[in-house]
Amino acid sequence: MKNYKNLLALVALLALPAAGALAAGGGADLKPSGANINDLGSLQRGAQLFMNYCMGCHSAEYMRYNRLAEDLELGEDMVMKNLIFTDQKIGDPMTIAMSQENAEQWFGKAPPDLSLIGRSRGADWVYNYMLGFYRDANGGWNNTVLENASMPHVFWQLQGIQEPVYKTVEENGVERQVVDHLELVEPGSLSPEAYDDSMRDLAAFIDYLGEPAQLKRKKIGVWVMLYMAFFAFLAYLLKVEYWRDVH
Repeated sequence: MKNYKNLLALVALLALPAAGALAAGGGADLKPSGANINDLGSLQRGAQLFMNYCMGCHSAEYMRYNRLAEDLELGEDMVMKNLIFTDQKIGDPMTIAMSQENAEQWFGKAPPDLSLIGRSRGADWVYNYMLGFYRDANGGWNNTVLENASMPHVFWQLQGIQEPVYKTVEENGVERQVVDHLELVEPGSLSPEAYDDSMRDLAAFIDYLGEPAQLKRKKIGVWVMLYMAFFAFLAYLLKVEYWRDVH
């Protein structure tokens, strides 16, 4: 019985890192993205969106183009022709020409590097953030996930324009207006379903950027867990054999 309890404690301890990773992914109110970094086609489409819409302002300096070409099975020639729009070389990190000083002068704050945003925020957060842009009363852009975000809605031509529908809530005896949901008032070039799929691809790619090694780590992890289970079974049989005469 004591050995059985120790085994349960060991299993619970091994499960803690996985539970912590799930908890770090974002709040419970986020809509699940369904982003899958093992879907190669999704990653490739996400990379195209990232290069065309995000890298004008955001760098991914911890990723190199040749690593991207290898992991996404694109080939260096294809990456050079279709994903690199400057004089950068295939072995260079994914930086942008805009300096931090110019960015702060033009935008008031330099757009952050996106190398680790998928790891720190999670794919669900990225996905919901890209779905949450709406036109506010001042004619500017706001966001339901990150209120008063300084980033403009760079995908508005694809998604269209959403406007908020408000509801009244009471907090500590004070009533205030909050966004209940968003309504599409001006369609974009993509249907809502197609736009959702595109943002799912983008979220998957940004998740991949945060830890490229997870493509191989998760595959290896399955075999490691199978090995541990097999080894534990052998250890149990050995224990039974050693203690047979004692009992």
